[in-house]
Amino acid sequence: MNQEKDTMEKLTGGQRRHLRGLAHHLKPVVMVGKGGLTEAVLAGLDKALADHELVKVKFLEYKDQKEELAGRIEEALSCEQVGRVGHVVIFYRLQPDPKKRKINFPGRNSEGTS
Repeated sequence: MNQEKDTMEKLTGGQRRHLRGLAHHLKPVVMVGKGGLTEAVLAGLDKALADHELVKVKFLEYKDQKEELAGRIEEALSCEQVGRVGHVVIFYRLQPDPKKRKINFPGRNSEGTS
């Protein structure tokens, strides 16, 4: 779905912590329900990552498989898991267009707002 995997640098611990702080007030925008991790769920999450960069996914079903499914999401959408609280997983993917970026990391000189 997205070919940015090789160009996205791995996040540092400080960057992950920053993203978790930003995600604290966010509500889950994608739910994994009875149908599991379908193409429609992946497409919706892909669009949400493109629009927002930082997205929460709630596992309503498949709770015991969320770690495996989170790995599949990372692989399929070239994103990175930055945190997990209960049955909610936080994913981040850098917006490739610097003018559309919404997240700025402290100490980094890049365009966008945080």
